Amino acid sequence: MSDRISNFDVLVVGAGLAGLVCAKQLQQAGLKVVILEKSRGVGGRVATRRLYDTCVDRGLPYLEVQGKQTQQLVEQLISCNLLQRWTGNLYELYSQNNWQLSSSTHRYIVPEGINAIAKFLATNLEIWREYLVKKITDTDDGICLIESDPNNKYPNQVTAKAVVVAIPAPQALELLESSQLRDSLAAVEYDPCITVTAGYDCDRQADLRNLDPSWQAVKCIDNPDLRMAIWDSSKREQSQQPILVIHSTAQFARNYLDVDDLQSARGLLCDKAAQFLLPWLNTPQWCQVHRWRYAFPYRPLGLPCLRSTEPFPIVCCGDWCEGNLVEGALTSGLTAADEIVRYRLFNS
Repeated sequence: MSDRISNFDVLVVGAGLAGLVCAKQLQQAGLKVVILEKSRGVGGRVATRRLYDTCVDRGLPYLEVQGKQTQQLVEQLISCNLLQRWTGNLYELYSQNNWQLSSSTHRYIVPEGINAIAKFLATNLEIWREYLVKKITDTDDGICLIESDPNNKYPNQVTAKAVVVAIPAPQALELLESSQLRDSLAAVEYDPCITVTAGYDCDRQADLRNLDPSWQAVKCIDNPDLRMAIWDSSKREQSQQPILVIHSTAQFARNYLDVDDLQSARGLLCDKAAQFLLPWLNTPQWCQVHRWRYAFPYRPLGLPCLRSTEPFPIVCCGDWCEGNLVEGALTSGLTAADEIVRYRLFNS
């Protein structure tokens, strides 16, 4: 299929949390919306992968109440029986033997994988998956998004009256390099992360029961290589095998972002975990590694969203706008939707 279609009011590029809540809000306002997502799934860093007959959260490890929007989301998810309170102990490790129990902030998990949150938000939304947007240009009838679709599943060109770009700022910059938003997008910077998922022998469960201190997650403070480690298996009632997810620091990740083979990074992170956390963590039964190029916005925009009305309405949103991760993504997506609705009302 290659015919151009123009029966959408708004095109949303990206199916992360910001894009999903934005599209939902626009749909509730009566607008016809489609989300264009380059991946097969939704949720961005709210990511779960199926491994060895279990699910593993390799991005966001749990959901915390960070403000009004996350509080409302938590209440909604609990009412739908998706979310559970997580009682695992989170420690902060300041040196090899300086463990401090973190505050009792409520943390929530999804037993079947945290990506279920994104799937819940995506309910009843039209989403074109594996749709790589390559260019956004002005046309006589609105906005033309041109992409290459080798499967011929969707039209190569699609138009609408407005567009929301809900992807990391560097990726948005590639699409909007000639727009008024260029300088603002270029100012946003991210920290990367390398994530290792490691499964251990079932007999190690006994070792975990005897840990002192008894930790299920640990944030490594001022460690040059380790940012966080979490026993993902502690979130799964039926899990027989200990499964650890290790997140690197940005300093470590920058050394491996563009290498073809991440196996050396995988081994080094397991060695560091064995050095600082438990001596047997460098002998997993199996191990996988993943790179997050845009993991944490460390230099955010400082505004809830970014918008331009020339030559057509464009609004950019994401956790990189105000930072604050999930809360920031939700707030930014909702603000972007409000901007589109206000513009259409003013110009109708």
